[in-house]
Amino acid sequence: MHFYIHIPFCESKCNYCAFTSLKKDNYEKSYFQALNKDINFQLEKFNIKYNQIKTFFIGGGTPSCIDAKYYESIFKTLHPYLSQNVEISCEANPNSATLNWIKAMKNLGINRISFGAQSFHPKKLKFLGRIHNQDTIFKALENADKAGLKNINLDLIYDTKMDDKKMLEFELSNLEKIKPLITHLSAYNLTIEPKTAFAKKENFKKNAPNLMKFFIQKLTHLGFFQYEISNFSKNKNTMCKHNLSYWKGNNYIGCGLSAVGFYKNQRFYTANNLKSYIENPAFRNVEKLNSKNLELEHLFLGLRSIVGIQEKKLDFKQKEKALLLLKEKKLKYEKKRYFNPNFLLSDELALYLSS
Repeated sequence: MHFYIHIPFCESKCNYCAFTSLKKDNYEKSYFQALNKDINFQLEKFNIKYNQIKTFFIGGGTPSCIDAKYYESIFKTLHPYLSQNVEISCEANPNSATLNWIKAMKNLGINRISFGAQSFHPKKLKFLGRIHNQDTIFKALENADKAGLKNINLDLIYDTKMDDKKMLEFELSNLEKIKPLITHLSAYNLTIEPKTAFAKKENFKKNAPNLMKFFIQKLTHLGFFQYEISNFSKNKNTMCKHNLSYWKGNNYIGCGLSAVGFYKNQRFYTANNLKSYIENPAFRNVEKLNSKNLELEHLFLGLRSIVGIQEKKLDFKQKEKALLLLKEKKLKYEKKRYFNPNFLLSDELALYLSS
């Protein structure tokens, strides 16, 4: 079993962000009280046993804008259920991840931290709506290293209208500087989402496949192994186990405002209104997934990652198409699974196989 909690609070809203994020406005205490109730209810509902949780992920929002003391009760509740070698990840923003905060979170149990840097360039940071600068990124990474965290991720965004070869080379040169301090990299190409500051501004996205390919190739030359369309690791030991669980279709519990869970072919959605969540944190809207839904998810998630797709889950027509793609070297086959050697084509391949 895997566990996710959502911290919806942020210091500011980024221009591209479609996740549920709110200003704190003194709701921390009531939110964490509700979150604790939610966690306890879900542990009992799904009959979670001691040492059963393999990964625990604290996402947001901005978890680092909340004082570490608020997380103490969460860890106290979950501690008996966490496996011996559990991966505990926490997202953070460079400007709020102080040395004291990171030390306090590490003392609670986190062993992996993910910094939302998004860019090293001042103009691009401003364009994205970020409130930190390059120096703050370097300082946050130093703080994590001083605190003794050895598994550190950095988030970047590319394929914006500001990205050209010169901009990407600037990002890469800074990545090379901090390469000894990080074990993992998430590089997301910009998506234009509704209800964001970038909504309906399609020209803000570059849509340049050659630049995307260039950037990915350069990241691999820097020594990062691509194991999902947006995720790169220094080695197989530092891949994000929590995210891998999603791509494998494993069961996971989601708690917190606008969180999502998945268990036995059902998806569970919490309330997406803060007042509603605080009043009834155990509420879930349940979506039952049929075989077609699950088949599509298996294709899309498997082809965009090293997880691959199982041959036994393909029907006769899909197997014929897979063999054709194999002959064209657009797929690889090993141990009764098909793998995608070019993640940039993942959606196209999945659509072809599912049509």
